[in-house]
Amino acid sequence: MTVTRRAFAIVLSPAGLAALVGLAPLPLVGAARAQGTIAELVAKPVSLPDMALGPVKASVTIIEYASMSWSHCAAFEENVFPMLRSKYIDTGKVHFVFREFPLDINAAVVSMLARCVAGDDAGKFFDVIDTLFRQQDALMAQTKESLALIGKKAGLSEQSVETCENDQTRLDKLSADRKFAYEMLKVEATPTFFINGEVRKGSMSFEELDQKIHSLLKE
Repeated sequence: MTVTRRAFAIVLSPAGLAALVGLAPLPLVGAARAQGTIAELVAKPVSLPDMALGPVKASVTIIEYASMSWSHCAAFEENVFPMLRSKYIDTGKVHFVFREFPLDINAAVVSMLARCVAGDDAGKFFDVIDTLFRQQDALMAQTKESLALIGKKAGLSEQSVETCENDQTRLDKLSADRKFAYEMLKVEATPTFFINGEVRKGSMSFEELDQKIHSLLKE
């Protein structure tokens, strides 16, 4: 199914998403079985390729679902992620995956630009989203103008930025990934983290992450 910008905007609310894709409640299952199922489902990307840092075979995998428009996601990127990267990702102990869960159409377009600028280069992607999060206020207030400026600084022409913003195929994939996360993984807000398959909803301090990772590394 092709998702237009208008349909995508409608789908961004939980009620709108449920109506559009006809979601039915999942049957109740035991906690252990449910956790195992979630861990299996979250392990692999759906439509868009994962953007990740750190070795795939690291002892701990952290998957973050984030929206480029949400202040708590920006705060995590600025205040927590650098320490997480320095202590655990760059030392090979954590495999970190960033997945988009846009809460509005502006966040979707910003995510699309990040992928256009980075291509298949995960390291470049993380550098781009760091820049985008730092300019979040301007991006949300004047999205089109800010994206054009950021795209230009990244080496994209004005036409390339416009083409990226109107890439229907990428928008469809972004929508499909968001739908899957909402329907199957029960992601309803950002940031949401899956740490070795265990869900943690809401912002996490570095101290909380540090304690959790340390306990998993000891197992």
